[in-house]
Amino acid sequence: MSSHVAAGRSSVAPRTWRKAGIRIIPLVGLAYVASYIDRANVGYLAAPMSRDLHLSTGQIGLAAGLFFIGYILVEVPSNLALRRFGARKWIARIMITWGLVTAATSAVNSAATLYLARLLLGFAEAGLAAGILLYLTLWFPRRQRSWALSAFFLMTPVSSIIGSPLAAALLEWGQQLFGIAGWRSLFLVEGLLTVVVSILVFVFLPDRPATARWLDDDEKAAIEATLAAEAEEHRAHGALSGLREALTSRRVWIMAVTWFAIAFGLYPLQFFLPTMLRSITHSIGGTGDVSSVLLSAIPYAVALLALLVWARFAARRTAVTATAIPMALGIVGLLLATLTSSGTLFVIAVCLSVSGILTAMPQFWRIPAIGLTGAAAASGIALINSVSNLSGFIGPYFTGAVASATGSFTYALLAIAIIMTAGLAALLTTGRRMERLDGNLS
Repeated sequence: MSSHVAAGRSSVAPRTWRKAGIRIIPLVGLAYVASYIDRANVGYLAAPMSRDLHLSTGQIGLAAGLFFIGYILVEVPSNLALRRFGARKWIARIMITWGLVTAATSAVNSAATLYLARLLLGFAEAGLAAGILLYLTLWFPRRQRSWALSAFFLMTPVSSIIGSPLAAALLEWGQQLFGIAGWRSLFLVEGLLTVVVSILVFVFLPDRPATARWLDDDEKAAIEATLAAEAEEHRAHGALSGLREALTSRRVWIMAVTWFAIAFGLYPLQFFLPTMLRSITHSIGGTGDVSSVLLSAIPYAVALLALLVWARFAARRTAVTATAIPMALGIVGLLLATLTSSGTLFVIAVCLSVSGILTAMPQFWRIPAIGLTGAAAASGIALINSVSNLSGFIGPYFTGAVASATGSFTYALLAIAIIMTAGLAALLTTGRRMERLDGNLS
């Protein structure tokens, strides 16, 4: 490592990184919580909404998946816009737009209007996740990125832990509180809460270290110097820096396939877990809408603990190893879920699967940052996330269609495990080659 890079890194005190983490991660995490609750609410509301709008399981899967068409199409342009206009304005703009669309979804009255609302929601929300991931690379260098990403991805299980009781409460009391069906009240409340969070982002989120009012001048200069030195070192060892380079890079596309496989393991569970639980939990009691929604929070509570524990071990391991081990456990959990007819064992298997998948997610994002800087980071991260979001369209639709055709989720879960296994193989090949670059920087 050059003395310039070493000097830049050593000049940033640990308390400065802690200060940045405390000020930034809860705020962008709150935005991410809102987005995950928002995209998952179709799963929470599948049963009552299906009854009111006369929808099949396949139509619910299609409605869940249509969100990702607009999301995929706008992801890369949105991330380039964030880099140009700044995170504060762009993330707030995204959130206001999707909050209003979500609130309007409370008025849908047919399958067609639900499809339209979900399609518009995808266009509105596009760029948020990739934008936040890009934003974190503008604050945290490689050595701090593992804990920063782990802290941020804690928000995924937190969103389900919050979203499940919120959905259950509004399903139970939404009619009395708002005079509309409980599932409609959930869309309305979530949309309005998202707008509130967007205001907090606009007021309190700094675009870069140089614009953070809570850092002194020495802290700002030290962080900026560290990030600039690391980007220079990455470019010297073959990191991509241009837009076209990233979009045509084989390694970027293979990483996109890997992230697709990881996300493919999560989205069907996220959308259909309450329905799966309602069909199998006769052995542990409670088969109603509210009880199945509440039970669906259990795997995410377990995943929250797994994320906290694994983050401590992962920081001392390579990014590929730290991703591959929990990813393999996620596959094992899916396979176990296909082999049991016991409600209790099914919940345990899903706990293992969700914990593995969610624990792999923050560790995966340590890998693309090794080989991408500048415009390539903006476009490459967006491209990886955009391709993965095809799983958000294909996964729920495929799962719903298979369940409708077979009367069971078993074959869908088995197919998801196979796709994740292919992604694991890609990770262990291309990911290892990218880590050789990381070794040159150590």
